[in-house]
Amino acid sequence: MKAVLVHRPGGPEALDYAEVPMPDLGERDVLIRAQAFGVGQPDRLIRSGAYKWMPPLPANPGNDVAGILEAVGTNVSGLAVGQRVLLSARDLAQRGGCYAEYVAAPADAVHLLPDNVAFEDAVCLPNYQVAWALLHRCGASTPPHSALIVGAAGGVGTSLVQFAKLAGMTAIGTVSTREKAAFAKQMGADEIIFYRDEDVVGRTRALTGGRGVSLVLDHVCGPEFYSYLGALDKWGTLVSYNAFAGLPTENAMGEMRKYLDICPAIRCFSFHIYDHDREGRREIMRTVIGHLADGTIRPSIFRRFKLSEVRAAHELLDSGTAFGKIVMIPG
Repeated sequence: MKAVLVHRPGGPEALDYAEVPMPDLGERDVLIRAQAFGVGQPDRLIRSGAYKWMPPLPANPGNDVAGILEAVGTNVSGLAVGQRVLLSARDLAQRGGCYAEYVAAPADAVHLLPDNVAFEDAVCLPNYQVAWALLHRCGASTPPHSALIVGAAGGVGTSLVQFAKLAGMTAIGTVSTREKAAFAKQMGADEIIFYRDEDVVGRTRALTGGRGVSLVLDHVCGPEFYSYLGALDKWGTLVSYNAFAGLPTENAMGEMRKYLDICPAIRCFSFHIYDHDREGRREIMRTVIGHLADGTIRPSIFRRFKLSEVRAAHELLDSGTAFGKIVMIPG
Protein backbone atom coordinates (compact mmCIF):
# COMPACT_ATOMS: atom_id res chain seq x y z
CA MET A 1 0.00 0.00 0.00
CA LYS A 2 0.98 3.67 -0.30
CA ALA A 3 1.74 5.93 2.64
CA VAL A 4 3.59 9.17 3.37
CA LEU A 5 6.80 9.11 5.41
CA VAL A 6 9.23 11.71 6.70
CA HIS A 7 12.77 10.36 7.06
CA ARG A 8 14.45 13.72 7.64
CA PRO A 9 12.28 16.66 8.82
CA GLY A 10 12.06 19.69 6.59
CA GLY A 11 9.80 21.42 4.10
CA PRO A 12 7.24 19.77 1.79
CA GLU A 13 10.12 18.08 -0.04
CA ALA A 14 10.62 15.93 3.09
CA LEU A 15 7.33 14.13 2.39
CA ASP A 16 7.97 10.78 0.70
CA TYR A 17 5.02 9.03 -0.97
CA ALA A 18 6.19 5.45 -0.72
CA GLU A 19 5.23 1.80 -0.87
CA VAL A 20 5.02 0.31 2.63
CA PRO A 21 3.79 -2.99 4.09
CA MET A 22 0.17 -3.37 5.11
CA PRO A 23 -0.25 -2.70 8.85
CA ASP A 24 -0.60 -5.62 11.26
CA LEU A 25 -4.07 -6.05 12.73
CA GLY A 26 -4.16 -6.79 16.45
CA GLU A 27 -7.02 -8.67 18.04
CA ARG A 28 -8.47 -5.44 19.45
CA ASP A 29 -7.79 -3.35 16.34
CA VAL A 30 -9.68 -2.31 13.24
CA LEU A 31 -8.34 -1.72 9.73
CA ILE A 32 -9.59 1.42 7.96
CA ARG A 33 -9.59 1.76 4.17
CA ALA A 34 -9.02 5.48 3.83
CA GLN A 35 -11.39 7.71 1.87
CA ALA A 36 -10.24 11.18 3.01
CA PHE A 37 -7.38 12.80 4.94
CA GLY A 38 -7.28 16.14 6.74
CA VAL A 39 -4.27 18.41 6.23
CA GLY A 40 -3.50 20.72 9.13
CA GLN A 41 -0.90 22.45 11.25
CA PRO A 42 0.00 19.41 13.43
CA ASP A 43 0.92 17.58 10.20
CA ARG A 44 3.20 20.45 9.22
CA LEU A 45 4.84 20.47 12.65
CA ILE A 46 5.55 16.73 12.46
CA ARG A 47 6.92 17.15 8.92
CA SER A 48 9.26 19.93 10.06
CA GLY A 49 10.34 18.13 13.23
CA ALA A 50 9.10 20.97 15.43
CA TYR A 51 6.22 19.18 17.15
CA LYS A 52 6.45 18.88 20.93
CA TRP A 53 4.70 15.50 20.61
CA MET A 54 6.89 14.33 17.71
CA PRO A 55 6.58 10.63 16.79
CA PRO A 56 9.80 8.70 16.07
CA LEU A 57 11.32 8.82 12.60
CA PRO A 58 10.52 7.74 9.98
CA ALA A 59 7.22 9.43 10.80
CA ASN A 60 3.87 9.42 9.05
CA PRO A 61 2.64 12.99 9.66
CA GLY A 62 -1.10 12.50 9.09
CA ASN A 63 -3.44 13.11 12.02
CA ASP A 64 -6.97 12.67 10.62
CA VAL A 65 -8.48 10.02 8.37
CA ALA A 66 -12.01 8.93 7.51
CA GLY A 67 -12.92 5.72 5.74
CA ILE A 68 -14.54 2.31 5.76
CA LEU A 69 -13.77 -0.58 8.07
CA GLU A 70 -11.97 -3.19 6.01
CA ALA A 71 -11.39 -5.67 8.84
CA VAL A 72 -11.93 -6.01 12.58
CA GLY A 73 -9.83 -7.91 15.12
CA THR A 74 -11.00 -11.14 16.69
CA ASN A 75 -11.69 -9.48 20.07
CA VAL A 76 -13.58 -6.46 18.69
CA SER A 77 -17.28 -6.13 19.43
CA GLY A 78 -19.79 -3.51 18.34
CA LEU A 79 -18.03 -2.75 15.06
CA ALA A 80 -18.36 -4.47 11.70
CA VAL A 81 -16.73 -4.51 8.28
CA GLY A 82 -18.26 -1.87 6.03
CA GLN A 83 -19.02 0.70 8.72
CA ARG A 84 -18.00 4.32 8.14
CA VAL A 85 -15.57 5.79 10.70
CA LEU A 86 -13.42 8.76 11.60
CA LEU A 87 -10.03 8.41 13.29
CA SER A 88 -8.12 11.28 14.89
CA ALA A 89 -4.57 10.74 16.10
CA ARG A 90 -5.68 12.54 19.27
CA ASP A 91 -7.19 9.16 20.19
CA LEU A 92 -3.97 7.24 19.53
CA ALA A 93 -0.97 6.59 21.77
CA GLN A 94 1.12 8.95 19.62
CA ARG A 95 0.39 11.61 17.01
CA GLY A 96 0.56 10.98 13.27
CA GLY A 97 0.11 7.74 11.36
CA CYS A 98 -2.93 8.63 9.25
CA TYR A 99 -1.50 9.49 5.79
CA ALA A 100 -1.88 5.95 4.42
CA GLU A 101 -4.24 3.99 2.20
CA TYR A 102 -4.92 1.60 5.11
CA VAL A 103 -4.65 2.53 8.79
CA ALA A 104 -4.82 0.10 11.72
CA ALA A 105 -5.99 1.52 15.04
CA PRO A 106 -7.45 0.37 18.35
CA ALA A 107 -11.15 -0.26 17.92
CA ASP A 108 -12.02 2.10 20.77
CA ALA A 109 -10.24 4.98 19.02
CA VAL A 110 -12.61 5.33 16.06
CA HIS A 111 -15.87 7.25 15.84
CA LEU A 112 -18.80 5.91 13.81
CA LEU A 113 -20.05 8.31 11.15
CA PRO A 114 -23.73 8.70 10.19
CA ASP A 115 -24.51 7.84 6.59
CA ASN A 116 -25.27 11.48 5.72
CA VAL A 117 -21.80 12.69 6.80
CA ALA A 118 -19.35 12.89 3.90
CA PHE A 119 -15.85 11.54 4.52
CA GLU A 120 -14.25 14.80 3.35
CA ASP A 121 -16.41 16.80 5.77
CA ALA A 122 -15.60 14.37 8.59
CA VAL A 123 -11.84 15.06 8.46
CA CYS A 124 -12.61 18.74 9.10
CA LEU A 125 -14.14 17.90 12.48
CA PRO A 126 -10.94 18.00 14.60
CA ASN A 127 -10.89 21.76 13.90
CA TYR A 128 -14.43 21.92 15.27
CA GLN A 129 -13.32 20.01 18.37
CA VAL A 130 -10.79 22.76 19.06
CA ALA A 131 -13.32 25.50 18.29
CA TRP A 132 -15.96 24.00 20.61
CA ALA A 133 -13.49 23.81 23.50
CA LEU A 134 -12.21 27.35 22.88
CA LEU A 135 -15.71 28.81 22.99
CA HIS A 136 -17.20 26.71 25.78
CA ARG A 137 -14.28 26.05 28.12
CA CYS A 138 -12.02 29.12 27.98
CA GLY A 139 -14.27 31.99 29.05
CA ALA A 140 -15.32 33.43 32.40
CA SER A 141 -18.14 31.99 34.51
CA THR A 142 -20.68 34.18 32.72
CA PRO A 143 -21.66 32.98 29.23
CA PRO A 144 -19.73 34.90 26.56
CA HIS A 145 -21.81 37.26 24.42
CA SER A 146 -19.26 37.95 21.69
CA ALA A 147 -15.91 36.88 20.28
CA LEU A 148 -13.13 38.49 18.29
CA ILE A 149 -11.74 35.70 16.11
CA VAL A 150 -8.25 36.32 14.75
CA GLY A 151 -7.88 34.74 11.31
CA ALA A 152 -11.59 34.09 10.80
CA ALA A 153 -11.13 32.57 7.35
CA GLY A 154 -8.85 29.73 8.47
CA GLY A 155 -9.74 26.16 9.33
CA VAL A 156 -10.22 26.70 13.07
CA GLY A 157 -11.35 30.29 12.46
CA THR A 158 -14.34 29.30 10.35
CA SER A 159 -15.20 26.61 12.90
CA LEU A 160 -15.13 29.27 15.63
CA VAL A 161 -17.38 31.56 13.61
CA GLN A 162 -19.98 28.83 13.13
CA PHE A 163 -19.98 27.69 16.75
CA ALA A 164 -20.08 31.29 18.01
CA LYS A 165 -23.21 31.94 15.98
CA LEU A 166 -24.71 28.63 17.07
CA ALA A 167 -24.21 29.75 20.69
CA GLY A 168 -25.90 33.09 20.02
CA MET A 169 -22.72 35.17 20.15
CA THR A 170 -21.71 38.10 17.99
CA ALA A 171 -18.76 36.96 15.85
CA ILE A 172 -16.20 39.56 14.75
CA GLY A 173 -13.42 38.23 12.54
CA THR A 174 -10.07 39.59 11.42
CA VAL A 175 -8.82 38.82 7.90
CA SER A 176 -6.15 40.05 5.50
CA THR A 177 -7.98 40.24 2.14
CA ARG A 178 -11.36 41.06 0.61
CA GLU A 179 -11.67 37.47 -0.59
CA LYS A 180 -11.17 36.14 2.93
CA ALA A 181 -13.63 38.72 4.24
CA ALA A 182 -16.32 37.52 1.85
CA PHE A 183 -15.63 33.93 2.85
CA ALA A 184 -15.78 34.65 6.59
CA LYS A 185 -19.06 36.52 6.12
CA GLN A 186 -20.40 33.56 4.17
CA MET A 187 -19.49 31.34 7.13
CA GLY A 188 -21.55 33.60 9.42
CA ALA A 189 -19.25 36.34 10.73
CA ASP A 190 -21.25 39.42 11.78
CA GLU A 191 -18.44 41.92 11.26
CA ILE A 192 -15.02 41.91 9.60
CA ILE A 193 -11.86 43.84 10.48
CA PHE A 194 -8.92 44.08 8.06
CA TYR A 195 -6.03 43.71 10.48
CA ARG A 196 -3.40 45.04 8.06
CA ASP A 197 -5.23 48.31 7.43
CA GLU A 198 -7.36 48.94 10.53
CA ASP A 199 -6.92 49.44 14.25
CA VAL A 200 -8.29 46.10 15.42
CA VAL A 201 -8.89 47.16 19.03
CA GLY A 202 -10.47 50.47 18.09
CA ARG A 203 -12.72 48.89 15.48
CA THR A 204 -13.76 46.13 17.90
CA ARG A 205 -14.82 48.65 20.51
CA ALA A 206 -16.65 50.70 17.87
CA LEU A 207 -18.48 47.64 16.55
CA THR A 208 -19.58 46.72 20.09
CA GLY A 209 -20.73 50.21 21.06
CA GLY A 210 -17.66 50.66 23.29
CA ARG A 211 -18.41 47.54 25.32
CA GLY A 212 -15.75 45.16 23.97
CA VAL A 213 -15.98 41.41 23.46
CA SER A 214 -16.16 38.52 25.91
CA LEU A 215 -13.44 36.51 24.19
CA VAL A 216 -10.49 37.22 21.94
CA LEU A 217 -9.31 33.98 20.30
CA ASP A 218 -5.82 34.29 18.86
CA HIS A 219 -3.50 31.71 17.26
CA VAL A 220 -0.82 34.20 16.16
CA CYS A 221 0.49 35.75 19.42
CA GLY A 222 3.62 37.81 18.69
CA PRO A 223 4.06 41.54 19.40
CA GLU A 224 0.35 42.41 18.99
CA PHE A 225 -0.92 39.90 21.53
CA TYR A 226 -1.30 42.03 24.66
CA SER A 227 -2.92 44.85 22.70
CA TYR A 228 -6.02 42.67 22.40
CA LEU A 229 -6.63 43.19 26.13
CA GLY A 230 -8.00 46.55 25.05
CA ALA A 231 -10.73 44.85 23.04
CA LEU A 232 -12.20 42.99 26.04
CA ASP A 233 -15.41 43.62 27.95
CA LYS A 234 -15.50 43.34 31.76
CA TRP A 235 -14.37 39.86 32.90
CA GLY A 236 -13.27 39.17 29.33
CA THR A 237 -10.69 36.56 28.40
CA LEU A 238 -7.84 36.74 25.90
CA VAL A 239 -7.04 33.22 24.69
CA SER A 240 -3.85 32.13 22.96
CA TYR A 241 -4.23 28.76 21.26
CA ASN A 242 -1.01 28.89 19.25
CA ALA A 243 1.93 31.24 18.72
CA PHE A 244 2.77 31.28 15.02
CA ALA A 245 4.42 34.72 15.32
CA GLY A 246 6.35 33.81 18.46
CA LEU A 247 5.87 34.97 22.03
CA PRO A 248 5.43 38.59 23.16
CA THR A 249 8.25 40.10 25.18
CA GLU A 250 6.27 42.32 27.58
CA ASN A 251 5.53 41.33 31.16
CA ALA A 252 2.11 39.66 31.20
CA MET A 253 1.04 40.90 34.64
CA GLY A 254 2.19 44.41 33.85
CA GLU A 255 0.13 44.45 30.66
CA MET A 256 -2.95 43.05 32.41
CA ARG A 257 -2.73 45.66 35.19
CA LYS A 258 -3.16 48.41 32.59
CA TYR A 259 -6.78 47.20 32.37
CA LEU A 260 -7.75 46.80 36.01
CA ASP A 261 -11.13 48.39 35.30
CA ILE A 262 -12.23 45.29 33.35
CA CYS A 263 -10.43 42.53 35.36
CA PRO A 264 -9.17 40.75 32.24
CA ALA A 265 -7.92 37.18 32.06
CA ILE A 266 -5.37 35.54 29.77
CA ARG A 267 -5.61 31.85 29.06
CA CYS A 268 -3.15 29.65 27.18
CA PHE A 269 -5.13 26.86 25.55
CA SER A 270 -4.03 23.65 23.85
CA PHE A 271 -6.22 20.72 22.94
CA HIS A 272 -3.53 18.59 24.54
CA ILE A 273 -5.32 19.30 27.81
CA TYR A 274 -7.57 16.44 26.68
CA ASP A 275 -4.70 13.99 26.20
CA HIS A 276 -5.49 12.55 29.64
CA ASP A 277 -9.24 13.17 29.48
CA ARG A 278 -10.34 10.55 27.00
CA GLU A 279 -14.06 10.78 27.71
CA GLY A 280 -14.06 14.58 27.64
CA ARG A 281 -12.24 14.55 24.30
CA ARG A 282 -14.50 11.94 22.75
CA GLU A 283 -17.65 13.62 24.05
CA ILE A 284 -16.67 16.81 22.22
CA MET A 285 -16.14 14.79 19.02
CA ARG A 286 -19.54 13.13 19.41
CA THR A 287 -21.05 16.58 19.82
CA VAL A 288 -19.48 17.99 16.66
CA ILE A 289 -20.36 14.86 14.65
CA GLY A 290 -23.95 15.42 15.74
CA HIS A 291 -23.84 19.05 14.61
CA LEU A 292 -22.46 17.99 11.23
CA ALA A 293 -25.09 15.29 10.81
CA ASP A 294 -27.96 17.68 11.57
CA GLY A 295 -26.57 20.43 9.37
CA THR A 296 -25.92 23.07 12.03
CA ILE A 297 -22.25 23.28 11.01
CA ARG A 298 -20.95 23.12 7.46
CA PRO A 299 -17.24 22.64 6.83
CA SER A 300 -15.74 24.47 3.89
CA ILE A 301 -13.10 22.64 1.86
CA PHE A 302 -10.71 25.01 0.13
CA ARG A 303 -8.97 22.48 -2.10
CA ARG A 304 -8.64 18.73 -2.61
CA PHE A 305 -5.44 16.86 -3.49
CA LYS A 306 -4.60 13.21 -4.03
CA LEU A 307 -2.42 11.56 -1.40
CA SER A 308 0.30 11.33 -4.04
CA GLU A 309 0.16 15.14 -4.24
CA VAL A 310 0.94 15.54 -0.55
CA ARG A 311 3.87 17.87 -1.23
CA ALA A 312 1.61 20.27 -3.15
CA ALA A 313 -0.96 20.10 -0.34
CA HIS A 314 1.71 21.08 2.20
CA GLU A 315 3.04 23.85 -0.03
CA LEU A 316 -0.45 25.34 0.05
CA LEU A 317 -0.64 24.80 3.81
CA ASP A 318 2.69 26.57 4.31
CA SER A 319 1.65 29.50 2.11
CA GLY A 320 -1.10 30.58 4.49
CA THR A 321 -3.32 31.48 1.53
CA ALA A 322 -5.92 28.77 2.05
CA PHE A 323 -9.19 29.59 3.74
CA GLY A 324 -11.19 26.65 4.93
CA LYS A 325 -9.78 23.12 5.03
CA ILE A 326 -7.25 21.35 2.81
CA VAL A 327 -8.25 17.72 2.19
CA MET A 328 -6.60 14.77 0.45
CA ILE A 329 -8.12 11.63 -1.02
CA PRO A 330 -6.39 8.33 -1.90
CA GLY A 331 -4.62 8.12 -5.24
